[in-house]
Amino acid sequence: MAYQTINPYTEEFVKAFPEHTDEQLEAVLAQARETFQNAWSLRPLAERKAIVKKAASIMREKRDEFAKPITLEMGKLFREAQGEVDLSADILDYYADNAEKFLVPEKLAVDEGEAVVENAPLGVIFCIEPWNFPYYQLARVAGPNLMVGNTLVVKHAPNVPQCALAFEKLLLDAGAPAGAYTNVFLSNEQAAAAVADKRVKGVALTGSERAGAAVASEAGNALKKSTMELGGSDAFIVLDDADMDTAVKWGLWGRMNNTGQCCVAAKRFILDEKIADTFLDRFKKELEKLVPGDPMDANTTMGPLCTVGALNLVQKQIRDAIQGGARVMMGGKRLGRPGYFLEPTILTDIKADNPAYYQEFFAPVALIFRVKNEEEAVKLANDSPYGLGGSVITKDIERGKRIARQIETGMVFINRATWTAPDLPFGGVKNSGYGRELSDLGIGEFVNKKLIRVA
Repeated sequence: MAYQTINPYTEEFVKAFPEHTDEQLEAVLAQARETFQNAWSLRPLAERKAIVKKAASIMREKRDEFAKPITLEMGKLFREAQGEVDLSADILDYYADNAEKFLVPEKLAVDEGEAVVENAPLGVIFCIEPWNFPYYQLARVAGPNLMVGNTLVVKHAPNVPQCALAFEKLLLDAGAPAGAYTNVFLSNEQAAAAVADKRVKGVALTGSERAGAAVASEAGNALKKSTMELGGSDAFIVLDDADMDTAVKWGLWGRMNNTGQCCVAAKRFILDEKIADTFLDRFKKELEKLVPGDPMDANTTMGPLCTVGALNLVQKQIRDAIQGGARVMMGGKRLGRPGYFLEPTILTDIKADNPAYYQEFFAPVALIFRVKNEEEAVKLANDSPYGLGGSVITKDIERGKRIARQIETGMVFINRATWTAPDLPFGGVKNSGYGRELSDLGIGEFVNKKLIRVA
């Protein structure tokens, strides 16, 4: 597995990073375990808080310095990269400020004596994280687990190695001891060995459905607790009473944020037939206004895809969709310029026997479906192997809530696109995985809910 920086805007190779040897991995796991047992888990919560707060402060002070590697390595628009740095700092602050409240022991009502449930750390947590939000994904696991007293060994995506190293250095600079948070450049085989290692007590993965199935199986074989966030194909339902300004605004943002490379994103546009033509006309015009170019340029409104592999994959998906009967309303091709750019694309006439019907498109591709009523909208939204997020656009909030309760996902947003915040639980059902990150739920995933009973 090649850990290297390739600029997706210029297609130029920048730098390669060697993988850890088996001996280095052994040393990392040993240190993570030693730090957990004899240092980090024993520190008062206030001391852990000070370090995590310091990390958040450093991110804010050096916002642009942290944002530039995101844009360099995966092509995110620089202003979006700056926003990701802010969000990551917010997550670290959130857990530093709220961990004490989240971890307070729970006293149980018993007939005699005392009974209390305490939250004890588990130990070393092994994390496998993706490239599309290079710091945010790390903050989601680092904030809660460091505050609870766990230590982390983290395998980041091969195309964002500089971001991986920057986050590791961030925590060391903030005062975390060596072994509290360690980045590793591993092969898949080494990652499997880490999952199975007896010193690892939990496994967290954000990634593809295929990766999740493999790692969940490995964790299950080793009897390890795991959490899986595996992507999705969110429905963006626009009802017949929708405010069209709201629908178009959030439909555009929900599909094009991060150049369409989001787990939670508007991917399947389910439109009531009474407003479908109006929405599509306006949505298409907005897509046509997008300006591809240098993601560091403030005038650019659409960046490249992250890698040539991602570009090739979505081009194949589009070809297969067309062969299956889909119609290209706009786009569908690679832009004739350097960089891994795809034209903003709209696909229509997608039937259930089309391979695109059940696929996730991790690119600026919108799949369009027309329905006669809200019952058909709900049925279509649920006809998916995924269940991560979703949106309902309607002027009738109670109607939106009613429909939201029927959609089989972990998250539903009414009158906006799916998104994330430190205090909102993040996670899905079905093939989108299991477990939750963020909010008070996120800090409870890798703890030992220990009962202490006094007779």
